[in-house]
Amino acid sequence: MLNVSVLICDDSNMARKQLVRALPADWPVTLSQAENGQLGLDLIRQQSIQVVFLDLTMPVLDGYGVLAALQREQLHTKVIVISADVQEEAVKRVLELGALAFLEKPVDPELLLSTLKRLSLYPVDTCAPQAAQPEVEFQVSFREAFSEIVNVAMGLAAAKLAQVLGVFVRLPVPNVNILEVGELQMALLDAHNDQHLTAICQGYIGGGISGEALLIFYDSEVADVAKLMRWHSDQEVSSVEMLLDLSGLLIGACLSSLASQLDIDFSQGHPQVLGQHVPIDQMLHVNQKRWRKMLAVEISYGIEGHHIRFDLLLLFTEDSIPLLQKRLAYLD
Repeated sequence: MLNVSVLICDDSNMARKQLVRALPADWPVTLSQAENGQLGLDLIRQQSIQVVFLDLTMPVLDGYGVLAALQREQLHTKVIVISADVQEEAVKRVLELGALAFLEKPVDPELLLSTLKRLSLYPVDTCAPQAAQPEVEFQVSFREAFSEIVNVAMGLAAAKLAQVLGVFVRLPVPNVNILEVGELQMALLDAHNDQHLTAICQGYIGGGISGEALLIFYDSEVADVAKLMRWHSDQEVSSVEMLLDLSGLLIGACLSSLASQLDIDFSQGHPQVLGQHVPIDQMLHVNQKRWRKMLAVEISYGIEGHHIRFDLLLLFTEDSIPLLQKRLAYLD
């Protein structure tokens, strides 16, 4: 059996490692990798790539851009999208752009095998000896591993948000860093300079891991959010209730997915207003004595077709980091 030329295009080292492990053991492949869509597209142009496993949310050029370029340049590589962005509209768009299938991250090996068979990409020649897959070495850092489970959680939360609001949610590459509180303050001040904001906070704890989620809204956009939620924003209480409901949905879905992947249960506090119609530095002043060093996750959601964005921050305490590292060691 001739080797199949396969490209894995994903910015996550952890995701690439998981996918290599999920490939059928007796599927003889020549494997290439790319950490963003532009590098992947360059490899497709230069080599005879037969099958591409393509992520959607990547820097430089995302998966949609890769699919559009393949269609425009009439490059006939067979593409299977494997993504955490499970919005119905995302699935529809990639199939319209020529992808043969869409699989959810982290990919299930049995589902991957059945998909390859269905697409006639895995013809088993029982008379020929089966070649073992090549060994590929991966060194996955804690930050890379945690970023990938955040990516999955982010996608599931966006799918729920998209369903409730009837919109398409633009997903970023999540930003994950271990920071001193002063570093986080400087980054937030830089990102939200001269903006009046409203923030909802919600604490969580489970398995010795604890932290606080902050959902930050731009005041200039709250009326547009209210219209999508079909609320009347002429009364202050209605806006607050609307933001609390939206925060509970987004934060709850994200934490639920993280807990499931880490095999723990999070107890969540009630969402509360941290600050309203104030600059970001006044909100940070409220919490600065409660934090020293933390694992900070920043996810900036945007609503396509609307001038609406909001930032979700997940802040894990310093004591939680070693426990998270132990949990992620089992996933690696």
